[in-house]
Amino acid sequence: MSDRFRVTLAQLNPVVGDLAGNAAKAKAAWEEGRAQGADLVALPEMFIAGYNAQDLVMKQAFHIAAMEAVDKLAADCAEGPALAIGGPYVEGTELFNAYFICNGGKVVTRVLKHELPNEKVFDEVRIYDSGPIGGPYAVGNTRIGSPICEDAWHPDVAETLAETGAEFLLVPNGSPYYRNKYETRLNHMVARVVETGLPLIYLNMVGGQDDQVFDGGSFVLNPHGGIAVQLPVFEECVVPVDMVRGPDGWRCEEGVFDVHPDAWEQDYRVMVEAVRDYLRKAGFAKVLLGLSGGVDSALVAAIAVDALGADNVRCVMLPSEYTSPESLEDAEGCAKALGCRYDYVPIKGPRDAVTEALAPLFEGLEPDLTEENIQSRLRGLLLMALSNKFGEMLLTTGNKSEVAVGYATIYGDMAGGYNPIKDLYKTRVFETCRWRNANFRPWMNGPEGEVIPERIITKPPSAELREDQKDSDSLPDYPVLDAILQILVDDDGSIADCVAKGYSREDAKKVEHLLYISEYKRFQSAPGARLTKRAFWLDRRYPIVNRWRDGES
Repeated sequence: MSDRFRVTLAQLNPVVGDLAGNAAKAKAAWEEGRAQGADLVALPEMFIAGYNAQDLVMKQAFHIAAMEAVDKLAADCAEGPALAIGGPYVEGTELFNAYFICNGGKVVTRVLKHELPNEKVFDEVRIYDSGPIGGPYAVGNTRIGSPICEDAWHPDVAETLAETGAEFLLVPNGSPYYRNKYETRLNHMVARVVETGLPLIYLNMVGGQDDQVFDGGSFVLNPHGGIAVQLPVFEECVVPVDMVRGPDGWRCEEGVFDVHPDAWEQDYRVMVEAVRDYLRKAGFAKVLLGLSGGVDSALVAAIAVDALGADNVRCVMLPSEYTSPESLEDAEGCAKALGCRYDYVPIKGPRDAVTEALAPLFEGLEPDLTEENIQSRLRGLLLMALSNKFGEMLLTTGNKSEVAVGYATIYGDMAGGYNPIKDLYKTRVFETCRWRNANFRPWMNGPEGEVIPERIITKPPSAELREDQKDSDSLPDYPVLDAILQILVDDDGSIADCVAKGYSREDAKKVEHLLYISEYKRFQSAPGARLTKRAFWLDRRYPIVNRWRDGES
């Protein structure tokens, strides 16, 4: 029996539905592993189909084509190391999330996922059937156990594999980012290592898919939980790791150890990667956005430039009579600092035309929110016209605080294809702007230094839809609003919890009311980068019409 076993880890970025493209990536990784002298080249969970494919994977024509792609890949990788790759598998009337072990030109083993996640963004219980807990598979004379993603978050699969002869565990994952998730993963995997006494290889994918970003950060744990290898977050890489058998069993030799950045940097990187991959995978090359002179649109502009480069970002100022001179200066200053195109399109003419058209119907009625929303909707109309004319995807710029309480105009500033800051509360928007001004990284396509003028960050936030308007006229101050939203949304807490934390019942009830009556807006809103476990969309699914209120019968 060999005393060494080399596994090449392919931490890569698939595209959902691109079976040929994903197979080509897998083949290239296999060839690189063969050149490295690998015994096994491993790819992440559901790699051939892309992840998370949701209901697409249930479509018969799709899962048949995916299985055929795996068979062809196995044949193409006949001469060299074994290949492990995730994909759908059908047996009879059952559909499984499977891990295919290919060797000698064919699929020799299929591992079927047993524990199906049914929380947060995942509802695999609805899509897949649960496979039986099986034993390890052999590659040469080495026996390997592969709990698939969620299988390793519970003890049963790993313990069975250890009891039936697995020498180490290889865990393929499609695990998306949320803030501080790495520590959660690590804790679960250390538990499996302690329970089984086996080394564990945790292999995750990278890349953006709709609202989710898979952050990589693959690692290898030795018995007793020591980290021998830690791959970078958000980066594609193909890295060999060497397992060595000694008197006490198998261990991984120490190898690459990439130090991961803090949560502020990872959040910003997620927003950048989300925009970059959403555009690339959807077939767009350029974006535009309304640049108001406010902090939210300035941050979105910075994210877009860092994702796509300044030449691919158009910023548009659409002023009204309520737009302050400071906002005009700040918007232009931000666009110049970022180096992107800046267009100036006043809305006075279109607004006068709409006012005239509606005058007979509005006669005798006092101006109110209606007139404010007309301004916002005119901006949305003009931005969408530019998007259509130039083939540039419109980015929306509403932060999580505004998205939560409906402080945005549907068919107005909510118009667009993607929202990079949808899961970022306003208080974090300010700090993220400061972080970007103070930090530059090689993965950013924008310029170094202050890209968001300081006055944008420090001036009182305002929608500037009426004279002397401030956000605080309609909402609690953002530190209070965000703290209450953290309790009600992220912690799924109660009005009593808010009061116990020192916030007024009046503020908490107001926020709760706004949260519930804004559900219809969120239902129609653009997708956006997921940063937390309670992002608006798949993490939090509420009825659009809902009369229940906390503490009321």
